[in-house]
Amino acid sequence: MQRSGKPVWELTRITKSFPGVKANDNVSLAIYPGEIHALLGANGCGKTTLIKIFSGVYQPDAGTILLAGKPVKIETPTVARSHGIATVFQEFSLVSSLTVMENIFLGRQPVRDKSRIVRWNIMRHAATRILESLEIEIDPDQEVGTLSVSGQQLVEIAKAFAADASMIILDEPTTALGADEIANLHRLLRHMAQRGKSMLYVSHRLDEVVDLVDSVTILKDGQVVSTAEESEIDLSYIVKKMVGEEVKDYYPKVVNKTDIPILEVHNISSANKVTDVSFSVHRGEVFGLGGVLGSGRTEIARAIFGIDSLVAGTIHLHGRPVSIRSPQDAIRVKIAYVTESRKIDGLFFNFEGPPNISIANLSAVMKRGLIQPRKEDRVGLSYIDKLDISPESQTKLVGLLSGGNQQKVILSRWLFSQADIFILDEPTQGIDIGAKIALFHLVNELTAQNKGVILISSDHDELLAMSDRIGIVRDGRIVQISEAKDLRHEDLVQGTVEKPLSENVNAGAVVPGDNDRYLTLNNER
Repeated sequence: MQRSGKPVWELTRITKSFPGVKANDNVSLAIYPGEIHALLGANGCGKTTLIKIFSGVYQPDAGTILLAGKPVKIETPTVARSHGIATVFQEFSLVSSLTVMENIFLGRQPVRDKSRIVRWNIMRHAATRILESLEIEIDPDQEVGTLSVSGQQLVEIAKAFAADASMIILDEPTTALGADEIANLHRLLRHMAQRGKSMLYVSHRLDEVVDLVDSVTILKDGQVVSTAEESEIDLSYIVKKMVGEEVKDYYPKVVNKTDIPILEVHNISSANKVTDVSFSVHRGEVFGLGGVLGSGRTEIARAIFGIDSLVAGTIHLHGRPVSIRSPQDAIRVKIAYVTESRKIDGLFFNFEGPPNISIANLSAVMKRGLIQPRKEDRVGLSYIDKLDISPESQTKLVGLLSGGNQQKVILSRWLFSQADIFILDEPTQGIDIGAKIALFHLVNELTAQNKGVILISSDHDELLAMSDRIGIVRDGRIVQISEAKDLRHEDLVQGTVEKPLSENVNAGAVVPGDNDRYLTLNNER
């Protein structure tokens, strides 16, 4: 799209500070009618602060917001909505106990004029129409709390579209979506842009940004370092501006795979979708699990880590059978699991970095049944240095850290646990390019130490580039296992074998479930 006419929205010299940090420093950008404008930058660069100012959540310390050339004050989210702004935040704003249609029309339910009684049939019909237009196959009467993370993400998007806004802000909208769902969303965004809608699009998936957007604003340390239009946008340009230097190898894969199996999974089935799954993971190998969202990849990981009960099959580690009936059992036999949602079940947000790191190996920082805070701090500091985590994580609650730093804290936890098998479920979800490359180098370090890695990723480029072999999952079964170099993107979605394979396997782990004990120990500090 070629920009024409005048911008519909302008942010001029926006500045916002918090104690100890200037999040936005004289930031200016312009958004034109019918334009999809990307806002990019590393974690902590000020993107989220800026969109919260745009959405009325924060007030700027200085600067002006212009609508059609006239200054406006967006003092609350309600005022933002009155100006036609709808925001899809990375953190869901859904009410889990309400239905899909109630969430879509939350605060805007159709009612009878005098009685104010909700017109349920009209609301259900409108919600169904919106979901169908987005090609979202979700029952409008289903309770949101029963949906998967990806399902909730789609409801959040439908909620924004239902507002019929002229300006839509999307903060990491594809984080929990699969390839088909992303394609449907992008198709819809382009269609809306053709109808004159404007969009501000925030994403760490840079390849999709290059394919989708018309213009880009890149932030670094709270300041605008670059703006570009469609003819100038390419991946190398964006990465160089974000990182500050040219990055030639986005997937620095090192092959360390041996012929010696470390984990073998034989014909396991679980109470949660997994059916007759077999595969093996060798020392130094990255074994990928591919497939569409909902295919059962995460359920396989949960079964191996003891979150979901096994109803059949066996698991062997280092050639010996092991019994895994809980995450504690998995941790005991040296399996680690980085879950797909670090915010929901990966981190203790009310603790700093060191307690989050020590939780999977508490005995190493305890004496006579009590945690030794100084020892725990020393352990935390050693991993903060090793993984180049922000130094403030030593004393700052992890909920206040960037996504990349949070992910490194979780990885530190499992490194400290001395695990032999690492299950990484969507490990690069919501982190910037610099943090992704650092994580890939860490995977190489693990495999060089003869560790085994199970990689689950909806980013097909990432999965194909970083895996040695890939098992393709469909309906809770592994239908194909192939060398990664022999697979294409479409193979990961479709699979080519119609019956499950019987092959030795190995897999990974999750987050400690002994939360009550952990909280008790911390209360004794």
